[in-house]
Amino acid sequence: MSEQSAAGRIPATIVTGFLGAGKTTLIQSLLQQANGRRIALIVNEFGDVGFDGGVLADCGIEGCNDDDIVELSNGCICCTVADEFIPVMEALLARSDPPEHIVIETSGLALPQPLVKAFGWPSVRNRVTVDGVVTVVDGLALAEGRVAHDEDKVSQQRAADISLDHDDPIEELFEDQLRCADLIVISKTDLVDETGLGRVRAIVDRERRPQASVLAKSPGDSLLPAVFGISAEAEADGETRRSHHEMAGAEDHEHDDFDSFAIPVRFPDKQTAETRISVALALDNVLRIKGLVSIEGKSASLAVQGVGSRLETWFADTDRPDPQIVIIGLTGFDRAAVEAAFAG
Repeated sequence: MSEQSAAGRIPATIVTGFLGAGKTTLIQSLLQQANGRRIALIVNEFGDVGFDGGVLADCGIEGCNDDDIVELSNGCICCTVADEFIPVMEALLARSDPPEHIVIETSGLALPQPLVKAFGWPSVRNRVTVDGVVTVVDGLALAEGRVAHDEDKVSQQRAADISLDHDDPIEELFEDQLRCADLIVISKTDLVDETGLGRVRAIVDRERRPQASVLAKSPGDSLLPAVFGISAEAEADGETRRSHHEMAGAEDHEHDDFDSFAIPVRFPDKQTAETRISVALALDNVLRIKGLVSIEGKSASLAVQGVGSRLETWFADTDRPDPQIVIIGLTGFDRAAVEAAFAG
């Protein structure tokens, strides 16, 4: 009997964890053990780290077809749920041969809580259930006092995502990923001694839900029995999975002491754009400027990512008809001054 006919709804597994923790390795292992089961994979990476879909599509595993792998490459999945994730889910469910299991690999930036809530969407909730949320933890990094193997690379990943609308400290993101998990997989345990592994387990135990299981993974371990079939129905018990902001009473995952606004902006050329945006970034209480601006005579929009004194720009391969730029600052920052800086 298939999973779908047994449970009435298609089970979905959400795999989260920071860049380099081992999410893709875990998923490749699951696909290799699928034994012909129809598995659809949704991969959420972007920019110059958007490689996981290609890696998995070329894996040579029987049943691992291009049509069964969908890469969401327009930003953090928890920030683009309505725009990207829900349409993809609806398309999968409309197939004549819908998948028997759905695996979703989030980017390391994603808060899992909004994604879990998305399974309550009217067109999805009666067809799919969250079988389990699996958080992969880099055991070596955590044993050495870091939440990710390369925290600088994670910071670069954050800067590259023009759709990201949460600026949570990396430690809070890590804790929120643990707090939402049904299963926590500690990777790279073969590189960690017993003392280090004890430190890792202590950190994980401090933040995990009491209902969550912890599994230390060694190379070659078969994890499919532990990962598939958790039957958590995670979408139905959000109260036990609350993020930092939810616990603080926030209605969404934006800090209460931040304001933001978005406007369309057009500049005569790239140099002028960079000069005027840099002026706006230097204004009091302006923290971040990101998004897309129009450049006269250019069909491609100029992508902008500015934090503090650092500004990065590049021409984006996008066909968005209404490019906008988003300005984020402390509550009460001077919007008129920002608009004046753009106007020159």
